Amino acid sequence: MSSRDGYQWTAETGLLQGVPSISVISPPTYVPPNLNQWDVIVVGAGYSGLTASRDACLAGLRVLLIEARDRIGGRSWSSNIGGYPFEMGGTWVHWGQPHVWREISRYQMRSELEPSFDFSHGVNHFQLRTHHGSSVFSHEEEDTLLAGALQKFVDVDGEMGRKIMPYPHDAFHNPSSRQYDDMSVLDRLNELAQSLTPNERAVVESFILLCSCGTLDTTSFFEFLHWWALCGYSYRGCMDYLISYKFKGGQSSFAIRFFRESLATGRLSYTFNSPVQSIDDQGHKVVVNTRDGRHYCSARLVSTIPLNVLSSVSFYPPLDPRRAVALSTGHVNQCVKVHAEIASPKMRSWTGISYPFNKLTYALADGTTPAGNTHIVCFGGAHNHLQPEEDLDETKRAVENLSPGNMDIKRLVWFILDVSSRGLCIFADFKMLQVFHNWCKDEFAKGAWFFSPPQLVSKSLDVLRSRHGNVLFANSDWAVGWRSFIDGAIEEGTHAAMTVLEELRPQPDIRSLL
Repeated sequence: MSSRDGYQWTAETGLLQGVPSISVISPPTYVPPNLNQWDVIVVGAGYSGLTASRDACLAGLRVLLIEARDRIGGRSWSSNIGGYPFEMGGTWVHWGQPHVWREISRYQMRSELEPSFDFSHGVNHFQLRTHHGSSVFSHEEEDTLLAGALQKFVDVDGEMGRKIMPYPHDAFHNPSSRQYDDMSVLDRLNELAQSLTPNERAVVESFILLCSCGTLDTTSFFEFLHWWALCGYSYRGCMDYLISYKFKGGQSSFAIRFFRESLATGRLSYTFNSPVQSIDDQGHKVVVNTRDGRHYCSARLVSTIPLNVLSSVSFYPPLDPRRAVALSTGHVNQCVKVHAEIASPKMRSWTGISYPFNKLTYALADGTTPAGNTHIVCFGGAHNHLQPEEDLDETKRAVENLSPGNMDIKRLVWFILDVSSRGLCIFADFKMLQVFHNWCKDEFAKGAWFFSPPQLVSKSLDVLRSRHGNVLFANSDWAVGWRSFIDGAIEEGTHAAMTVLEELRPQPDIRSLL
């Protein structure tokens, strides 16, 4: 089936809405006619909502899942086009991410992972293009350059961050770590201005901007230290955890398992295509009002609405002013993600950085399509923003500039996910535009993965995680562990479901057990 979250265009048919995905749910609504109140309503069918719904259903609660889209997955879903799964959002997973790996094991998907990198043949090198010229390195030299630069950047304590942040899932365990959320990445780079070579400065800035997709002055140094700590305080860990392993069948092949297990309990009701307008906590019940005039009631509600979207829903009683301040601040990610299908299979072992002059900064060969072409995924961000729909030739040049002479482009797929500007996802071969999805006009996303500006996490994380009467908030954007990752989303959904269960499930009489 096709989701409306995408478009197809050919010269013959013109513009058609929809791209194929197994994440589309049909029928779009299942609400038993005799059921008018649930134990818990879950708003949002991303990984947080899918996890909370499943866990509550399995524990015996009646659950209503409300989703604004026609599909599950939220900011992580895949579309199979031409026999190849293109990831429309979140992509990579790793066995070192505890919540993700538990679910992969649960659904027996351990053999469904494949590596992105294949450094075994062809154009087997790393290409660095800066204002100082173009250089070619072996991948071993690439690792040495990036590892050395990043180690200088994060070494605030003489132990590569281990002393300042010894427990990544309790990042403020050492109170001294808070000082680094007052710093931007640019502040830290300025401290190191004399100790970084031009190449080291270029690659460390590129890597950080790959993570935040913001600008150097709007990216929190603390948040990068948190990612570094989660990845085992090493460059090798960053590469392994962040961009190395993905599902052979795409993210939607994973997400659909959660939904199907919930449905199999017989306790799940759901309604897709149902944007929420307001949430009214009346004390003895919570009432959800959708834009099309429907009303649903429950004892508890779990909102998994992302940070940059939450202010679009009205709450009564009104949200805490401190939470409102955090919502008005938002996160900084303005990711441009471009997939290119390159005619040469030899590019399969290539990686590259083209910075700061190019509209796309960081790229890697990520797979081979059924046609035998190389799939390359490229990233840009706010520091040199690209608007693909405004100038198709400019996007083509940005891809070609990553490795001039080697980019024989057959087709492009690109995604812009940002908060403030207009963006587009386009699938093109320069003879015809085939598929696109405008994430930035997508009112239910308004951004890519979470990355914070200075002071947002230290001032607002606790309030974002706090409940609001009978309303609980669960989203990867404020997870304590793998914040902004699929693992963080599952963590949040697990926590919310457990809280609801403890409050609603009848407690045994301990005396009768003695």
